[in-house]
Amino acid sequence: MKPRPKTLALLAATALFAGFAGSASAEIGIISPEEAKKLIETSDAAKRPIVLDTRGGYKDYFRGHLPTAHHINFDTLRGTDHAVPVQYLPADITKALLLRAGATAGRTHIIYATGEQLPNDEILSASMVAFVLEKYGIDDIKIVDGGLPAWKAAGFQAIQDYYGNPAGKLPKKGNPEVALTVEDVLAKKDKPGHILVDARPMNEYLGQDEVWLRKGHIPGAISFHWAKLMEKDNTHKFKKYEDVKAELEAAGITKDKEILCYCGTSREGSLLRFYLKYVAGYPKVGLYEGAWKEYVWLKDKSLPAETTESKVK
Repeated sequence: MKPRPKTLALLAATALFAGFAGSASAEIGIISPEEAKKLIETSDAAKRPIVLDTRGGYKDYFRGHLPTAHHINFDTLRGTDHAVPVQYLPADITKALLLRAGATAGRTHIIYATGEQLPNDEILSASMVAFVLEKYGIDDIKIVDGGLPAWKAAGFQAIQDYYGNPAGKLPKKGNPEVALTVEDVLAKKDKPGHILVDARPMNEYLGQDEVWLRKGHIPGAISFHWAKLMEKDNTHKFKKYEDVKAELEAAGITKDKEILCYCGTSREGSLLRFYLKYVAGYPKVGLYEGAWKEYVWLKDKSLPAETTESKVK
């Protein structure tokens, strides 16, 4: 007996909702330490997940990591390009690094770092690596909710033994559309139904920090600091969407819009994009890869910037 059309529609809607909910069954989303442990301990080696420790410090990995975790320093995926620092590397180099880390089509990829109170922002390394994996075609990616602290709090052991994945195999087709160019941003940001969101702290957005070549933000961008989406005592643990929904919508970040995310170097923006798309279920969310550090350099530093706060009209 064939399923009725209404039944098929219900199943499709259920699957779509699950994909947005960040559950273990979702292809891209978040996963609890308990669910991650079950996957890591599977007896079938062919189904065992690729576990990636994305922390920048090698000594942190040496001190303890998840079982079977392969260390991939997130910053190895970036470098200087045409004088602009920390740009995402060209495709051939990036693919080689991902293959070396074991990235494999058809396998689950479990990603984590660590988390404490701010200024700890290691979660950004995990969301950045998740973005790069997605861009190059990996479609089963889970960030451990709470990271290494939550793993330990659950009573699970962090090990010190080394682990390296066999060479991976990327899919032939990637997802380049997830990455926005400056041309995309300039063409879309002022159109109805679009909103440009700066994920940096407010002081950087307003140009009150000396860190950047030029002060301020892209004209028309609103400010929404990425840390508002994470728990205060563990910046690796995601808040429930219900707890931030009102604040997001008050800022004008609503599901009926296409959201254009950016930040300083594309880490904070990657976290904002990940949360909106894979935790909150926003349908259209992109990331300006070049970020503010590229924007301020382009066209002989002539692109406009603002240092006053923008609000949704």
